[in-house]
Amino acid sequence: MARVPARAANAWRLALVDPVPGQQIRFCATPAGVRVAYATAGRGPALVVPAAWLSHLELSWQDPAVRAFYAPLAAHRMVVRYDKPGCGLSDPWPGRQTIETDLEVLAAVADQLPLDRLELLGISMAAPVAVAFAARHPERVGRLVLYGGYASGRRVASAGVAAAMVDLVRAHWGLGSDVLADIFLPDGSAEARAQFARLQRGSAPAGVAAELLAECYELEVEGLLDQVAAPTLVLHRREDRAIPYRLGRDLAARIPGARLVSLAGRSHLPYAGDTAAVAGAILAFLEPPAGTPRPAPPARPAGALTARQLQVAALVAEGLTNRQIAERLGIEERSAEGHLERIRQRLGVSSRAQVAAWWARAEADEVPD
Repeated sequence: MARVPARAANAWRLALVDPVPGQQIRFCATPAGVRVAYATAGRGPALVVPAAWLSHLELSWQDPAVRAFYAPLAAHRMVVRYDKPGCGLSDPWPGRQTIETDLEVLAAVADQLPLDRLELLGISMAAPVAVAFAARHPERVGRLVLYGGYASGRRVASAGVAAAMVDLVRAHWGLGSDVLADIFLPDGSAEARAQFARLQRGSAPAGVAAELLAECYELEVEGLLDQVAAPTLVLHRREDRAIPYRLGRDLAARIPGARLVSLAGRSHLPYAGDTAAVAGAILAFLEPPAGTPRPAPPARPAGALTARQLQVAALVAEGLTNRQIAERLGIEERSAEGHLERIRQRLGVSSRAQVAAWWARAEADEVPD
């Protein structure tokens, strides 16, 4: 399906039936006049999946694994996906894209449908975008699901590694797409990795891909985490090769009342590996059994830790010293020492090893059977 030509001023209002059944593609415009392609599948309350790094609504929907992942979700929700500007069927963005432009595009899609109330599924790079939208528009977000996400792009990879990846994508998009396919799909077959590499190259040219990958490493929403009011589920594979598991755990520790579900596997993409576990956890969160009330987040029990203390406990469990914890969190070393002392007092323990053991037990409680 060809991109809607620029001369067709009203074409974005028309529905386009996708060659692969199951979704409909339409177009909306941002306040800046950029046309954005979005797709809907299923019926029911809206589950909006913000655009992540690269996408192509048509090409991705031709992958049976992608359709199989979204099928159970679309059986209960109207799943809304869209192409980021410069990707797939969407028009280019006039300038550099940032989280502010991401939020503008998300709001344009939600307003076009129109959706006064929605649920968000932020996957990978789209997780910080979903967090920011939920924090800024608490009245619009009913529930928030974050899969394979993070709060600070600076913690995804070192500055040197990030720069090398961006340069590789810009200079040699063929090789870069192959390298990223290996990172995103380590458990996938050779054909699955080759197909994903082709999808990346078909979604955007090298310059756009490099620019958006750079944005991935620059996104920053740590200051908004404690402002999220929506019930939140954080899903992360424990051996995720693209976004380290500790970053998902940090999201859950710092978003009030958030629940962490740790999943087995190394593949970053939700439709690879044990996709049933991912979709099942999402549906269980969005659709509790009939007759089951949706309780408000429980009050913090006596002896429980604050969000910052949970962060410190997690880093203690990783074996970091007080100085390393302070550097990781951007605080003074004496502050890290103070947090650790209060953790010991609240938990009734006397050593770092006991704190690490407590964290391991608490984390295991979140792993589904």
